[in-house]
Amino acid sequence: MFIETETTPNPATLKFLPGEQVMPTGTREFTSPEAAEVSPLAQALFDLGDVTGVFFGRDFVSVTAAPGVEWPSLKPQVLSILLDHFVSQAPLFMPGSAGGIAVPAEADDDFADDPADADVIEQIKDLIETRVRPAVANDGGDIIYRGFREGVVYLQMQGACSGCPSSSATLKNGIESLLKHYVPEVSEVRAA
Repeated sequence: MFIETETTPNPATLKFLPGEQVMPTGTREFTSPEAAEVSPLAQALFDLGDVTGVFFGRDFVSVTAAPGVEWPSLKPQVLSILLDHFVSQAPLFMPGSAGGIAVPAEADDDFADDPADADVIEQIKDLIETRVRPAVANDGGDIIYRGFREGVVYLQMQGACSGCPSSSATLKNGIESLLKHYVPEVSEVRAA
């Protein structure tokens, strides 16, 4: 088995492509060793001690290195864990757990959608799903719609995109421009 690696816009994060499906549907982000306990793979990566984030996409795993950790020393260890996991066909999540289910955190009341904006919100969600998410996945992350209020779209970045130095530029220059072009009711995009 050969696992490809790709850089991401976030220098702390590498994207690993095992050449097979990782998640059948959806995505899953782990930002702490405690959260990773439901996944033997994520837990093994956090057990390295130099990992601060793991993200499972459809056909990739993004791994974020701790501040000050250099990828040339960490990458072989991550590749070894990934190879062992995929060659052995081990389960991604603990049996009998709800680990594969990722439910976004409830939106704060500040992000509650107004039913009167249902058509606009549907347009926004459709653009995010068809145009934005595939591009963000190419960079090793994901983006989640969190709400729309008074012309402002609230989005949450995950995986390599979370904490990426260029994420605010992506939100403002890329996603905001796209949404404003197709949905005139959008005046701004903000990170949730």
